[in-house]
Amino acid sequence: MMSEYKHKNITWVDLENPTQEEALQIVKRFEIDPLIANELILPTLRPRVEYYKDYIYLILNFPTTHQNGQEKIASDKIQEIDFIIGKKFIITTRYNTVDALLEFAKAFEVKSILDKGNGAEHAGHIFFHMTQYLYKSMMHRLAHIRDLLHDIENKIFSGHEKTMVVEISKLNRRILNYKESISLHQEILESFEVACKKFFGSDFDYYSHATLGEYHKVKTELTSTKEYLEELRETNDSLLSTKQNEIMKILTVTNFIFLPLALIAGIFNMNTKYMPIVGSRFDFYIIICLMLLLSIGMYIYFKRKKWL
Repeated sequence: MMSEYKHKNITWVDLENPTQEEALQIVKRFEIDPLIANELILPTLRPRVEYYKDYIYLILNFPTTHQNGQEKIASDKIQEIDFIIGKKFIITTRYNTVDALLEFAKAFEVKSILDKGNGAEHAGHIFFHMTQYLYKSMMHRLAHIRDLLHDIENKIFSGHEKTMVVEISKLNRRILNYKESISLHQEILESFEVACKKFFGSDFDYYSHATLGEYHKVKTELTSTKEYLEELRETNDSLLSTKQNEIMKILTVTNFIFLPLALIAGIFNMNTKYMPIVGSRFDFYIIICLMLLLSIGMYIYFKRKKWL
C-alpha cells in the first residue's frame, strides 16, 4: 500500500508492504538506484546508512505493536523502517503498522492543509520531525512500563510475590526487545549526521544532532527502566526466598516436635512382656498427657530460642 503526502514543495511517500511494482515505480519516479528497489520489498538484516549524490538511504529498527482483538499489545518482533531522504522528497518503507508514523501522517496532513510552516525547508526537516514522533512513542511505552512496574512493586509488598515472577519476566522481555531494536541507532545516527553535513550543509547540524539527542533520551530511560526492573526482580526473589525459608523452618521445627512423640508412640507400641504404665488404670490418658507435656515443653523452648 502506498500513501503520498505533500507539504509545500516537499513530498512524502509512505509504503507499507510494497509490491515489486510499487517499489519500481518509486525508484523510477525519484531516480533511485534500482538495487534499492529490492531492499524496499523485503526487510534487511542489518540497519545501515548509505550516502548517494541525490539522497541518503537510512535503515532503522523500532519496536512495534500489533492488534490482539480490541487491545494493542507489544509485539516480540522488531519493525524495520527504511528512509530515502532527498532534498524535496522523503520515502518511508515499513512492513507492518507503525502507530507513530500514522500519528505523524495526521499531523503532516493538517499542517499541509492549513499551510502552517513547521520549519520544513527540505526533506531532512521532515525526517527530523518524523523521528521525534518515533522516539516519543518509545518514551510513552517506557513510561507505561514504569507504571506497570510501580503496580508490580505494590503487589510484591502486598504478598503477591509468586504471581509477580511471571509479570516481571514479561516486562523484561519487552524491555529486551526495545533494547535490541535500538542497539545500533547510535552508530547509524552518527554516520547519518556526517552524511547530512555533506548533503544538507552545516545548517542542518542542529537537527541531525537533535535526532541523536532524542535517541540518547530513549536509551537513558531504557537503561533506567531496566535497572528498576532488575531491582524489583531481586527484591521479589529475596522475599520469595525468605518466605520459602520460613516455611522450611516451620516444617523442620514441626517435624522435630513430633519426632519424640512418634518415638514414644513407637515405644509403647512394642510387643514386649512388660511395659511400664501400660495395663495400669488410665494408662492411655497418662501416655497422651506425657506426649502433650513434651510437645508444649518443646514449643516453649523453641519460642524462647526464637526459632518459631
